[in-house]
Order: sequence, then C-alpha cells, then structure tokens
Amino acid sequence: MRIGELSHRTAVPTRLLRYYEEQDLLHPERNHNGYRDYGEAAVRDVQQIRGLLDSGLTTEMIRAILPYLSGPEEILLSPEHLTPSTAALLEAHVDRIQSRIDCLARNRDRLSAYLAAVRAESGRP
Repeated sequence: MRIGELSHRTAVPTRLLRYYEEQDLLHPERNHNGYRDYGEAAVRDVQQIRGLLDSGLTTEMIRAILPYLSGPEEILLSPEHLTPSTAALLEAHVDRIQSRIDCLARNRDRLSAYLAAVRAESGRP
C-alpha cells in the first residue's frame, strides 16, 4: 500500500509516517518510481509505534524494542537480546513513570484533602 492509504488506515498523517521512517521505525519498500510501498504489517507497526509514543517512550526506546513486539501487549525480547544500553533506557523510563505516578498520587491526595476540608466547613457531603 502507498503512504496515503497507510495514513488513512492508521489515522496518522503522512508527515509522521515519513518521520517514523527517518527514525528507522518503519521500513517501506521502494517501487521503481520511488514511491513507498508498505506491507500489511505496517498498519500494526504504526499502531504500536503510536501507542508506545503515547505512553511516553522515545523513538530511541521504540527503535530498540520494536523488533521484539508481536502485538500490543506482548514483547518477545529474550534475555540474550537485551543489551545493557536497552536495559538502561527502559529502566530510566520506568523510573520516570514511577516519578509521575508518585506526583499524581500526591496531587490526588492533596486535592481530596482540600475538598474534604471545604465540604466539612460548608456542611456539604
């Protein structure tokens, strides 16, 4: 399929698809006229890339793990393929996620305490 069809099927602009190719995340074939030609698997790949980007992974991290993804919820990365640099990237990302979770939990608790105090003063439940 050409880039326009892939864009339509994934709801990802062609500009972003070209960017994913520049970042070595997508690997289309080239026709004799130079047009990109994507296989059916590109739809799943683009959906996975979008999901991973939306979850906060960088293109560098995605490039490291994308070859081992077999579906949206499964990573087939055997221990012998996990390089120290990939492990460090993923560990740093896990740490950043945990920091965000901790911050969100603190904010949730503060807002809940504030609401409880305001409601107690006003006599509202």
